[in-house]
Amino acid sequence: MEQTAGAHILEQRDIVASLDREFARLHFRSTAIIESTPASLLYQGSVQPAITGLRSIGENVLRSAAVIEQTFGGLTANLWDDPFEWTLPEQLSTPSTVLAHLLEVEETRKHAFTSFTDDSCLLKSIATPADGLVSLIELLLRTLLRAAHYQSRAAAALNALSGISPSGLII
Repeated sequence: MEQTAGAHILEQRDIVASLDREFARLHFRSTAIIESTPASLLYQGSVQPAITGLRSIGENVLRSAAVIEQTFGGLTANLWDDPFEWTLPEQLSTPSTVLAHLLEVEETRKHAFTSFTDDSCLLKSIATPADGLVSLIELLLRTLLRAAHYQSRAAAALNALSGISPSGLII
């Protein structure tokens, strides 16, 4: 009987655990992109002038991290500000400083996930400045999609500028 109750509790965190893994994968891939990027290319613009608005590798990775930081900073500290001001290329000018920032964002995300007790908490409504009232799962999925979008742009920029395609990334 006790084993059955334990299994039931574990099942109640399937969605939370799945989301946690996906965000961890995003962190891993962003780290892989930055580790694969030569310092000279970190903030270099596009080599393809026909592609307008293509941000640099570093800018895209930081935008991806900013989406995550904004959501989880909002959830844990009610700080919904865009992290743009403290993630400028001038402040994070080398791959090592970008990696350190990514680690800070990952720690904030992990901290938030410890408060998700079970899958049912994902149905709670959260008031956000940008979207108003949304369910936690909707907020997390939107965050995941937006962060993955910027990350894929970073991977594409890395590939376009250097021909490097970090392992584990599909472009």
